[in-house]
Amino acid sequence: KYSDDAIIRKTLDGVITSWNPAAERMYGRTSEEVIGKSFRLLSPLDRAGEIKAILTRIKAGEHINQFETVLVRKNGTTFPVSLSVSPICDADGVTVGASTISHDLTKQRHAFDAARAMIESSLDSLVAISPEGKITDANEATVKVTGVPRAELIGTAFSDCFTEPENANRIYQLVFSQGMAVDYPLTMRHRDGTLTEVLYNASVHRDLKGNVLGVFAAARDVTKQM
Repeated sequence: KYSDDAIIRKTLDGVITSWNPAAERMYGRTSEEVIGKSFRLLSPLDRAGEIKAILTRIKAGEHINQFETVLVRKNGTTFPVSLSVSPICDADGVTVGASTISHDLTKQRHAFDAARAMIESSLDSLVAISPEGKITDANEATVKVTGVPRAELIGTAFSDCFTEPENANRIYQLVFSQGMAVDYPLTMRHRDGTLTEVLYNASVHRDLKGNVLGVFAAARDVTKQM
C-alpha cells in the first residue's frame, strides 16, 4: 500500500489481476480500469514484443531483475522504468502468474542528463577508461581534438590518442599506483595530423562500494600557452 514502486500481478497470458496504489499514481490508471485487461496496454506499440518475451521467460521459471524499458501512462506519455519480474506459483510449485515491480527511473534519467550536459559543456577532453586501457566514454571535446566520432572512440586504446602511446600508458599505470596524475604533458593527434599539446590529469574512478571501475581523465589544451 505504501510502496513507491508499482506492484502488478498478472496471469501468464499477461492479464492484470492485481494493481497497487503506486501503480495507479505511476500509470495514471485506476485498478478498475486495468484489472482484467492485458499488461500490453502499458507498453508502447514498438515495444509490445518485450512483454511477450518476459512472460515466456517467467513460464520457464526465470526471475528477471532490473530490466530497463519504457512504458506508457494513460495520458500517452512514456517514461523509463526498471522492471523486476518473478513467477507466482501455486501450492504444487506450478507457475501460474507473474509479479512485476516497476520502479520509475525518470528522476535518475534527469540527473544523468544534467550530469551529461555538464560533461559536454567542458572545453577539456574528458574520457572514461577501463582498467584494460580502453575508452568507455568520451565527450564532444575529445571528438573535436581527435577527429574521431564518439562511437568509434569507444572500445579503442586510450594511448592511441597520443603521439607517444608508451608515455601515455606509463602515466595511465601511474594513476593506478598513486591514485592520480596531475599536469602531465602529452601531445594528442587529430585524425588529419594536427597536434594538440595538453596537460593530462586523471584519477581512479570507483563505484559506491569502492571497486575500481577504471580511470577518469581530462586533457587541457595548452597549445597557445606553450
